[in-house]
Amino acid sequence: MAINQLIADSPPLDTNSVYCNLLQCSHFAETSIIAKSGEQCAGFISGYLIPSRPNTLFIWQVVVSTKARGQGLAFRMLEQLVQRPACAEVQYIETTITSGNEASWALFRKIARLLKAPLQESVGFDEKIHFYGAHETEHLLRIGPFQNSKDQTK
Repeated sequence: MAINQLIADSPPLDTNSVYCNLLQCSHFAETSIIAKSGEQCAGFISGYLIPSRPNTLFIWQVVVSTKARGQGLAFRMLEQLVQRPACAEVQYIETTITSGNEASWALFRKIARLLKAPLQESVGFDEKIHFYGAHETEHLLRIGPFQNSKDQTK
């Protein structure tokens, strides 16, 4: 419930059902991460390894509470995800981002620089074709290939 509330408090993020968030936290526990400040949920990243491309970590959603923003929390969470044993074979990170989401653009550009990896952008889901005009175009960012090791991001 805390994750669901954090996302709901962070427009324009798409809210998922509580059930979806529970599945993310259980089925994708090795590729998702939560940050807490005391008893409060300060941040959450949901991700998964793409089944047909297990060397690719797809980041579904990144959210940081208003109180924790501007402190590099999203970057630290993403950095820790890449270092996890479940991501040992990951050579690419993918995500989709709308044009106006400057915080996410900055986060993924910073990760690409840290990993010394190219960042490619293409249309992931088009506003007219996929969303029938009800949602802004989601741009697919692909970072990689990069050499993944626990020492890489230090």
